[in-house]
Amino acid sequence: MARRGWPAAVRSLPAVLHNRPQKIIMEAERAVVSALASGRTVVLAYADCGTYGALDQLCARYRVRRLPGLHCYDVFAGAPRVAAMFEAEPGSYVLTDFLLRSFDRSVLAELGLDRHPELWADYFGHYTRLVWLAQQPSSALEAEADRVAGMFGLPLTRVDTGVSRLEQELSTLVKEAS
Repeated sequence: MARRGWPAAVRSLPAVLHNRPQKIIMEAERAVVSALASGRTVVLAYADCGTYGALDQLCARYRVRRLPGLHCYDVFAGAPRVAAMFEAEPGSYVLTDFLLRSFDRSVLAELGLDRHPELWADYFGHYTRLVWLAQQPSSALEAEADRVAGMFGLPLTRVDTGVSRLEQELSTLVKEAS
């Protein structure tokens, strides 16, 4: 934010909300109401993320804008590219840098697979490949991607996306909100 000169304060919502998207609205509304009450200009750095339009309703109610797209994958790789990826191989499981860094906690523990590994096939048996949308790849993330692909027993496709789309979308939101 400082690099861009944006007068912004960032309040993060818990990433685990992606496992329970119905709770995104409640948490986002708290953050929006709090920020508006303090006189701030507000934008949501969130795509729909499984809220099925409920986040758009919240944005309309408070006259705030959010990142475009169905999910962060659209933000990082572009909606047409993601749609084409799923059309070409519907059984794709998508990983971001964050999801790789937190896989044991946000996937295995959250789904109970650390305690009940016998459920693995029920959750993931229908996937045919893993796709890593690499925003800021490193040797540590590459190793983690290989480890996760090994757990799935599936091929890994790396798609270098960088963070430029995210930064561009955030820039648009900040400009339009100002």
